[in-house]
Amino acid sequence: MNSILAFILVLGPLIFIHEFGHFLCAKLFGIRVLKFSLGFGPKVFGRTIGETEYLLSAFPLGGYVKMYGESLTDEVASDQEGFSFSHKAIWQRFLVVFAGPLFNLVFAVLLFSSIFAVMGVSQPVTEARIGAVTTGSPAATAGLAANDLILSINNAPVQEWNDVARLIKLSGGNPVTLQVRRADQTLTITGQPKMEEDKNIFGEVIDSRYMLGIRVADELVHISPGEAIQTGAMHTWVLIKITLLGIVKIIQKVVPASELGGPIRIAQMAGQQMSAGWVNLLHFTGLLSVSLGVLNLFPIPILDGGHLVFFAVEAIRRKPLSIETRERLQMVGLILLVSLMLFVFYNDFRFLGNGG
Repeated sequence: MNSILAFILVLGPLIFIHEFGHFLCAKLFGIRVLKFSLGFGPKVFGRTIGETEYLLSAFPLGGYVKMYGESLTDEVASDQEGFSFSHKAIWQRFLVVFAGPLFNLVFAVLLFSSIFAVMGVSQPVTEARIGAVTTGSPAATAGLAANDLILSINNAPVQEWNDVARLIKLSGGNPVTLQVRRADQTLTITGQPKMEEDKNIFGEVIDSRYMLGIRVADELVHISPGEAIQTGAMHTWVLIKITLLGIVKIIQKVVPASELGGPIRIAQMAGQQMSAGWVNLLHFTGLLSVSLGVLNLFPIPILDGGHLVFFAVEAIRRKPLSIETRERLQMVGLILLVSLMLFVFYNDFRFLGNGG
């Protein structure tokens, strides 16, 4: 139940934000919006306000905005062309479609900025203070503990964390003697560094060096609202690059395709994040918002990115692709999308079957 509630709290606003981007931009350009739906399939609840019917539909894994004259095959009266999507300039249609993913990315920036403005930003401390000791590591065996301040290694004074990493690396695997301050005591502890692989977030080995198994301590630094917005934007940009790089790593088989998760996995992760606290859940929501914005821009027919490609081709050719060509490409896109959905559902059920 916790996972279902968290899933609704996370996905519902993201779908609304995405569709509201399309809706708002269409309204700005004078396009008549016939339907605004959260979810697909049969109508659960609906109410017409003005010229738009607002719907809550049965399947909550998406939504849609239906605009007047959206398709080239729609019949549009000559005196109503000013309200028709297909009769608008290419740049206007482009912006209407682009607005959905854009709103997801902007929402992520605002969400992260709000978190940073309220909670502050986590930064490594300037001194050589241990933040965590890896279980079973040489540091744990030697008796080092979180919050220990390292004063020297092999009698060489330590001023900052870079000194710790450098001196342990230079040990060549020989035992190192650390002088540390713990509360009001000064202790001398000897540890045996071990060669370990340094890996990036995708599990790729980027370096091998001698380590003790300790991590630098962090501290929360409060920042101004302006700095929070800047940090939120930078954090969103980093997540965009990680999302794109993650897809490349899946194609390269660095990351197994079994890591792709669907609604069940997302619901479970959302439940875990909500149990960990509202800040964790909000950050997870921002991460999903970035993913939703980026993936919708992929040039696959039926996704927003596919429509943007159609508009780009139309601008170059100075005429739209034929209806038959667009329908064939959209069918290909639909097959790809359904295949992907079936695959991630398969991963979800296999994950559950393995006790995930």
